[in-house]
Amino acid sequence: MEKPGLRERKKQRTREALIDAAHELFCANGFEATTIDQIAEAVEVSSRTFFRYFTSKEDVALSLADEQITAILEAFAAQPADMPVLTALRTATVEVVRAYEAEARFHSLQNLISVSPALTAARIERGTARFDTVAELIGARMGVDPAMDPRPYLVASVALYSVQTAVAAWRTAGRQAPESELTGQAFDLLSAGLDYPAHEEAASPRGVRPLP
Repeated sequence: MEKPGLRERKKQRTREALIDAAHELFCANGFEATTIDQIAEAVEVSSRTFFRYFTSKEDVALSLADEQITAILEAFAAQPADMPVLTALRTATVEVVRAYEAEARFHSLQNLISVSPALTAARIERGTARFDTVAELIGARMGVDPAMDPRPYLVASVALYSVQTAVAAWRTAGRQAPESELTGQAFDLLSAGLDYPAHEEAASPRGVRPLP
C-alpha cells in the first residue's frame, strides 16, 4: 500500500485535531452549547476550514460512530462464509465494540448521545443511510437478492435499530455491563426468537383460566 503523502498526513492530523477538540468541548460544555467557531478556534483554524472536513457539529461528534459502523461491516463481511447471518453479525459487532471500549472517546460519545436528542436523531439518520449497504452484505451471505427477498432488509433493521435500542433501554434502566456484553445479549435474545408465550393470567380475560 502506498504511503500517504505529506499533504494527506497533514489533512488527517487536522481532522483528528478537530475531532479531539470537539469531544473535549462537548464533554466540558455540552453538545448543544458548543459552537463550531469554538471547535475551530481550539485547533487554531477557521470555521471555513472546519467545513472542509465536516458538514456540522453532529458530523464531527459522530465521526467515531461512523468509523465503528464501517469496521463492523468489514468484520461482518470477513466472517466465515458458512457462518449463519445473525451469528456473523453478532460476532462482528461484539468484536468491534469490544475493541472500541478501550478508547476513552467511545465512552464519552455514548454519554453525549444518551443526553442529546439531536445526536440520538443524527445517529439514527446516519444508520439509515447505511441501510442498503447492510442489506446487500446480508443478501450476499444468504445468496439472495434483497430486491426480491425481504429477509436481508429485515435482518438489517434488527442490526441497525433493535439491538442499539435495546442496549440504550437497558442503560436507562440502570444496567452497567460493558457495551459489548449488552450487545451480545441482545443478539442472543434475537437468535432465540421473540415469539414468547403469553402469561396465563394476561392471556385470559378478567382472570378466567384457559381450558385444559
